[in-house]
Amino acid sequence: MGEGRTAAFGSYDVRGRIPDELNEDIVYDIGRAYVKLVQPQGPVAVGHDVRLSSPAMSAALIRGLTDAGADAVDIGQVGTEVIYFASALEGMGGGIMVTASHNPADYNGLKFVRAHAIPISGDSGLREIERMVAERDVESAPRRGTARREDINDAYIDAVMGFVEPDELAPLHLLVNAGNGCAGPFLDMIAERVPLRFTRIDHEPDGHFPRGVPNPLLPDNRERTADAVRAAGADLGIAWDGDFDRCFFFDEHAQFIEGYYLVGLLAQRMLRDAPPGSRVIHDPRLIWNTIEIVREAGGVPVQSKTGHAFIKERMRAEDAAYGGEMSAHHYFHDFSYADSGMIPWLVVASILSETGRTMSDLVAERAERFPCSGEINESVADHDAQAATLERVREHYVALGGALDTTDGVSIAFEHWRFNLRASNTEPVIRLNLETRGDRALLAEKTEEVLEVIRG
Repeated sequence: MGEGRTAAFGSYDVRGRIPDELNEDIVYDIGRAYVKLVQPQGPVAVGHDVRLSSPAMSAALIRGLTDAGADAVDIGQVGTEVIYFASALEGMGGGIMVTASHNPADYNGLKFVRAHAIPISGDSGLREIERMVAERDVESAPRRGTARREDINDAYIDAVMGFVEPDELAPLHLLVNAGNGCAGPFLDMIAERVPLRFTRIDHEPDGHFPRGVPNPLLPDNRERTADAVRAAGADLGIAWDGDFDRCFFFDEHAQFIEGYYLVGLLAQRMLRDAPPGSRVIHDPRLIWNTIEIVREAGGVPVQSKTGHAFIKERMRAEDAAYGGEMSAHHYFHDFSYADSGMIPWLVVASILSETGRTMSDLVAERAERFPCSGEINESVADHDAQAATLERVREHYVALGGALDTTDGVSIAFEHWRFNLRASNTEPVIRLNLETRGDRALLAEKTEEVLEVIRG
């Protein structure tokens, strides 16, 4: 049935090794399948990241779209969120981003949205695209669509800048690491409009990735940014992944900031200008800090399954002001409910400017109140072994009186500590996150205890 043509299809997007799992022929058919599924009522925006294979993949995709009768707008080398922005412009029919984010250099992929940045993932059309590509159930239209090149970068920057008042920003010193991905040119456009001082490293887009594919969560990559923050004496460090839909923070002491605490910080700020009782969407991995901050700020915390498609769907359903995942995805009501890697650091710079506090100070009190383990990955052989492990852990802790929540994986809560354990969608691992109410000794004890139960 053509399974070899669909090896790159995952839960949320398409991502595979070039050329055996993904190539121009497959991407061409994906473009035709997208048109058959979506039947776009306007042009489809197409953008691509810095990977060496991306321009050719983008061209093949545009051929597929236009051969199937759709019009295409090529917006060039951009970050994924620029495609989200483009798809939400009036008259647009959807958007597709050619990117493999932080996968190895010999990979590429595709992320899809309908008009208004509504995501297409496993349960909202991606499986149907996969079936059409596998069965070659695609066709060209009698009348080809048109393709044109358009630069929407200035309009995108205008939208991002709408989240801050540039005149109210203090002259902070920021160390920025684009990882030779897509972020550099967009950072430069923002830099022209703000009174901030920047020290740039690994700034130029380079698909050869001379320092490795930009994934700021990897310890080696983290250390490079931390060293640069120390060397520059910066007030804040920021690093992006390859398609800059996620940004990662380092305080003035070059300490990496857990994404969990950013969710509370950004939720508090977004609620300030939102109607009373506005919703904030959060994932189930770590929750107590977010829930407390949101309630104190007059908002309503709403838990959602992990993953951008689930968060965005819930954002729309609740008309939420903001949504955040501890994995550094941050979603904004006024950005078509989509995630952005540029808005968060601008908002954080605004908070630092307004409060006069340091990043370490802002985060320290929350980390003391709700210390967390950080995400711990345990290798588990396959899907069946993952399911068996989760069931064993669930039975063990429910028998001890833990309150069970199965929104995503297994969450177990006791009075002073809780944890979430879930299987990865993309790797043969299960992921553990644990937090306590202000007790670091208990955190260490219970983290070790749960790991022992996981390992059987």
